[in-house]
Amino acid sequence: MALALAILLLGISSLADAHGFLKNVQVNGKTYPAWQVGQDDFVKPPPLRYVRKLKDNGAVPDFTSKDITCGVGGNIPAEGIIELKAGDKVQMIWDQWGSSHSGPVMRVTPSTLNLVFNTILQNSYLAHCTDNDCKSFKGDSGKIWVKIEQLSYNPSVNPAWASDLLRVQGAKWTVAIPPKLAPGEYLLRHEILGLHVADKRMGAQFYPSCTQIRVTQGGTAQLPEGVAFPGAYSPDDGQGILTPLWKVQQGLIKYVAPGGEVWAEAAPNANRAGP
Repeated sequence: MALALAILLLGISSLADAHGFLKNVQVNGKTYPAWQVGQDDFVKPPPLRYVRKLKDNGAVPDFTSKDITCGVGGNIPAEGIIELKAGDKVQMIWDQWGSSHSGPVMRVTPSTLNLVFNTILQNSYLAHCTDNDCKSFKGDSGKIWVKIEQLSYNPSVNPAWASDLLRVQGAKWTVAIPPKLAPGEYLLRHEILGLHVADKRMGAQFYPSCTQIRVTQGGTAQLPEGVAFPGAYSPDDGQGILTPLWKVQQGLIKYVAPGGEVWAEAAPNANRAGP
């Protein structure tokens, strides 16, 4: 029994350390490759990609640093840009989230063991690239990021966690571009927040990515003042970041997603309604 429990705990530990990254983006039936972690660094000349480079598939080690803007990888502008219309739906396809290797999405319940590894939150933001030129824009200063979508924890629905919904959807997440958004070039920042070890300071795990888009047809809505990355996430946020999952599940903490409110001009959540 002790040996079996030790093996189980070892397996859980390795799963908890496993990670994921955005692999592809689909718009109107066309697939646009993201940076392929572990492959593209070795391809010469560099392949055409539409999402900014990531160093690896791990979380951002310090989410108070500039790495939180677009992930660890230097925030280097991609060569490609995805053309779409306001109101279009963008499907974010992760490499493995929710698979047997992803770790943060797993529930183990032996008779004396109840450990939960969940990614609780999906967030998406837009920032308008200065001078409509994303190839010279980093977005790592100023309150320029506007939240257009989020889904976190809702105990009244099944599955309750955003992570489990991501798994049910085959590691795919849909982000709707605001229907009245003005034409121009934008960074679409999509992220997962993992809270499976968030009971300790700086334990929350953020997995951001930045996709370059060009809205060719739209309305007149300009992005308002938003939040800054870095700056929006406090390691001492006891309701959204420094948040033991068991307290959320027991109703001792009402979970409040970090990063500000969803923009009033945003489209309805394309995955499901909820906080």
